[in-house]
Amino acid sequence: MGRMILSTRFSDALVYAAGLHAQQHRKVSGEPYLAHLLGVAAIALQYGADENEAIAALLHDAVEDQGGPTTREEIRHRFGPEVVEIVDGCTDADTTPKPPWHRRKQTYVQRLRYASASVRLVSAADKLHNVRALLQQYRLRGESLWGHFRGGRDGTLWYYRAVVDALKGSGTTPLVEELQRTVDQLVGLVATAAGPLNESSRDSC
Repeated sequence: MGRMILSTRFSDALVYAAGLHAQQHRKVSGEPYLAHLLGVAAIALQYGADENEAIAALLHDAVEDQGGPTTREEIRHRFGPEVVEIVDGCTDADTTPKPPWHRRKQTYVQRLRYASASVRLVSAADKLHNVRALLQQYRLRGESLWGHFRGGRDGTLWYYRAVVDALKGSGTTPLVEELQRTVDQLVGLVATAAGPLNESSRDSC
């Protein structure tokens, strides 16, 4: 198999993403949000993403966080319908204000069960990068970490386990397996430090 060479489309997407998210920071660490987008793109490429998927990884939060439908149409114009389709599949809300957290996450998980392979790849890369960051921050902050998240401890852990279940419903991949291992590691660390997940939260989240 020949090595993929990223074209100027990817470079253009990187510059575009950097501009869109220039004022945005990660909610816990405070690092520039671009670090997350680069991390997701890197994971996606490590697990076999093509260029459209890699571009979508850079732009997966653009519609949700930076402009909604207007940004969607700009992405379509710049990078094509295939990229827009993947970004839409990774977007859980494109309106302001967003719907309630629990409802949004339930809807996203349900859609993920039937999503395209490209959407599942980028979503799994996004969630893997997020869970790795949660592990790092939990080791630093302990239970105070969950105050930064609308779902709290139980809702957040439920959500990532539900994402794994949804992704596995369409067949596992090395990326999904790595995501599951990382989620299990986080759940185990939290259970050891603070007690088990409230299983009843699965029905309410």
